Amino acid sequence: MTKNGKIGLLTSLAFGGVLLLLFSVSTFAQGGQQHYNSPLYSPKTYDPVHPTTSSGLPETLKNIGIEQRLGGQLPLDALLADENGEAVKLETFFRGEKPVVLAFVYYSCPMLCNEVLNGLTASLKKISLEAGEDFEVVAISFDPRDTPEIARNKKQSYLERYGRGESARAGWHFLTGQPENVKQIADAAGFSYVWDEETKQFAHAGGIQVVTPDGKMSRYFYGIDYKPQDLKFSIMDASKKNIGSPTDQLLLYCYHYDPATGTYGLAILKVLRLAGVLTLIGIGALFLFFKFYKRRSPAD
Repeated sequence: MTKNGKIGLLTSLAFGGVLLLLFSVSTFAQGGQQHYNSPLYSPKTYDPVHPTTSSGLPETLKNIGIEQRLGGQLPLDALLADENGEAVKLETFFRGEKPVVLAFVYYSCPMLCNEVLNGLTASLKKISLEAGEDFEVVAISFDPRDTPEIARNKKQSYLERYGRGESARAGWHFLTGQPENVKQIADAAGFSYVWDEETKQFAHAGGIQVVTPDGKMSRYFYGIDYKPQDLKFSIMDASKKNIGSPTDQLLLYCYHYDPATGTYGLAILKVLRLAGVLTLIGIGALFLFFKFYKRRSPAD
C-alpha cells in the first residue's frame, strides 16, 4: 500500500471511530431515560412558575409529596436534638465546605422510611466519597414519639450497614425534635407529610435531598433507589469544591441534572463539543505524525 493510501486509511478509521462514538452516545442517552409509573414515587414535573399538581392519588395522599425548592434556604437556626439528647441547631451539621445528604423519615416507620435509608446506604457504599470527610448524612424524624435513644439505635444499625468503620460515625446524624421545629425545616425543603388517624401512621413520600454547605437545596432524588453515580455527582455539584477525581470531574462535565426526574443524564451538546475537540486534536496529531514520518522515511 502506498504512503498516501495509508494516510487515507488511517484518516477514514479516525472519522469512523468518531461517528461510532457519537452513535453510541446517542443510543446510550436514549436508552438511559427512566419512566416512573407510581404516583407516590414519581417526581413532579419541575416548573418554577406554574408548578403542577399530582392526580390519581388516594385522598390521604393528596396533601403529601416532595416539592422541589431548588435554591431554597433551610432554617439553620432551627433547634433539634441529637442521638445523645443534646440540643443542637441545624447549622451544626453545615460546617466548613461539606454538603449534606438529607432524609426526612421517622424511625418507627414500618416500611417506606427504612427502604429510603436502606437505598441511601446501599448507594453510599458504592461511591468513593466518605461520609464525615466529604459530606454529612442527616436524618430528621418528623414523628414526635421518636426519642434520642431510638435515634441512637437507628444510627448504630446504619453505621454497621454502611460498613466504613467507626471513622464514619462523625458523619452520620439521626435527629429528633419538636414538631413545630421539624415542620419548619421540612416546609423549607418542600417535604410534606400528614398523620393518618385510620392507620395510626404518617403518610409521606419517599426521597432524599442534597443540600449545599450553606444550607441551600441543591438536588432532589425520589423513591427508594438512588443511582450511585447520580448521588456522587450531586454531592460534587453541591460542594463546588475539589471532591472527586479528575475523571469524575470530566464525567460531571458531560452530564447534567434533570429536575423533572431527579437524575443525571448525558448532556448531548457538551459531549458533541468534547468529541469535536478530540477529533480536531486527533487530526492534528495524525498530521504531525505523518509530516514527521515523511521527513524520516527514505525517498521512493
